[in-house]
Amino acid sequence: MKTLIRHALSASLFTSLGLAAAAFAQDAMVTISSPADGAKLAATAPIEIAYDVTPGPRGDHTHLYVDGNEAAVLRQLKGSHKLEPLASGMHELCIKVVNKNHTPIGVDKCVKVDVQ
Repeated sequence: MKTLIRHALSASLFTSLGLAAAAFAQDAMVTISSPADGAKLAATAPIEIAYDVTPGPRGDHTHLYVDGNEAAVLRQLKGSHKLEPLASGMHELCIKVVNKNHTPIGVDKCVKVDVQ
């Protein structure tokens, strides 16, 4: 009987720890609401990127990247940022959650846009 109770308690503990770890991993997230992934944009117009960020316990703020190059530091967790018009072609816009040392923590969202 003691063995059965011990196994039941162990299973409950591992389940609880697993759920807590999964919840912790999902505390941070980035959403880009505009432009949509695959959007076609005019080469002559500024690009407004609208976003919403939950930095989680390890994050502090976000950085915006265009084609892998840092374009802006975003201190607001929800808002928008205007980019100067981009050259024609495919571009990748990414928002990455970073810590106080400006190091990405592995939480990001990217969209690809076609500037014409």
